[in-house]
Order: sequence, then C-alpha cells, then structure tokens
Amino acid sequence: MTEPDSIEAIVAPARRGGWAWPALVLFAVSLVLLGVHLADELIEGEGFSFDTRLLLALRVPGHPQTPIGPSWLLQSAVDISALGGYTLLWLFGVAGIAWLIGAGKRSEAAGIALSLIGSSVIDGLLKNWIARPRPELVPHLVQVTHASFPSGHAMISSAVYLTLALMLAEGMPRDGWRGRAGRVAVVAFFSLIAVLIGMSRVYLGVHWPSDVLAGWCFGTAWALLVWMGDRWLGRRHRSF
Repeated sequence: MTEPDSIEAIVAPARRGGWAWPALVLFAVSLVLLGVHLADELIEGEGFSFDTRLLLALRVPGHPQTPIGPSWLLQSAVDISALGGYTLLWLFGVAGIAWLIGAGKRSEAAGIALSLIGSSVIDGLLKNWIARPRPELVPHLVQVTHASFPSGHAMISSAVYLTLALMLAEGMPRDGWRGRAGRVAVVAFFSLIAVLIGMSRVYLGVHWPSDVLAGWCFGTAWALLVWMGDRWLGRRHRSF
C-alpha cells in the first residue's frame, strides 16, 4: 500500500462517520470543562446550593440518619455502590485484562488497563489537590476514608464500564436495526450502572452531589478518549 493509500485508509472511515467523531470530541471536551468548572469553584471556596438541598431531600425530615424510601432501598444502595468500589473494579479489571490478553485481544486489554489505571490515578490526584471534606450534613451510611471530590466510585466506574461497553458495542454486528439496537442497549446498560453507582453514593450520604457529577464528567470523558484512541490506533495499524 502506498503512502497516499495509507492516509486515505485512515481518513475515509472518519468521513463515513460524518459528524460522529467531531461530536464525540466536543462532548468529551465539554465534560472535562464542566468538571474543571466544579473543581475551580471549590478551589475558590465556593459551594453549590443544590448539594445541600439534594442531600437533605434524601433523608426523612427531622431524622437525618434515616434515608427516605422502603427499608430494602438502603441495602440495594449498598450493593450497587459496591459495584463501583476499588476492590471489585480492580478484580474485574485485572481478570478481564488477563482474559483479553489470553484471547489475543491485546489492544482491548490495553484499553481496559488504561481506563482503569488512568482514571484511578486522576481521581487520586484530584482528591489530594482539592481535599474537599466529606459531607457532615447527614450521617454516613457506609464507611469512607478518602477526600470527597471527585467521587472515585462515580469516576472510575464510568471510565471502566463505559470503556468496556464501547468496546463490546464495537464488536457487535453493524448491519440492520437489530445490530444498532444491540449496540445502543449495551452502552445504555453499562451507562445505567455507572449512573446508579453515583446516585447510591449520594443516597448513602458519603458524597456531595457535585462530587458525583464531577466523577461522571471526568470518567466519561476518559472512557471516550481511551476508546477513540484505541480505534484510531487500530485503523492506523490496519492501514500499514
């Protein structure tokens, strides 16, 4: 393949995608800017009124130690929260990476590893830099130790689960409405898990809502960047 043909092999798929790639880049950048804005407000000593309102709205009036809803909802929140915990995410992540390497899918394994390690490092750096205290407005319903901003559960779960979803969707059939519906369903399912994990952290009183919002922003943006980088490198490799 000649050099012009190689360049065309990389550019042509992007042309067929039309607006998709620019839209994804713009979306990722917008998420990062929103997360940076939230962090900047905290660095300047500002707060967010919706943080207090939402935390109190999730507790029985006059009884801040009691969350609203039926008794089973608290246990469900604890179970869902565990899906975004460091222990489970690292266990699943390492197991998935090992399986992908064994199956010869080294590019996908590298993407999952980058998503998991990168989001964990970014989360730790932001927590140490901003050092936002955990909310004391309501009692914590699970044990926590680290700083509050951003929510590590929301950020790392968004990064890992969405990276996994996008890579699974990439390998599904593309022709026909069933193929499209299948890809949408996979991404929607893993997105729902990430959303529920973040919501559970607020319900349990261990994060301000703005912590979770920032975690979703940074985690989703990281997942998109990892996935787009993996696709770009894959196309470049196939063109040579």
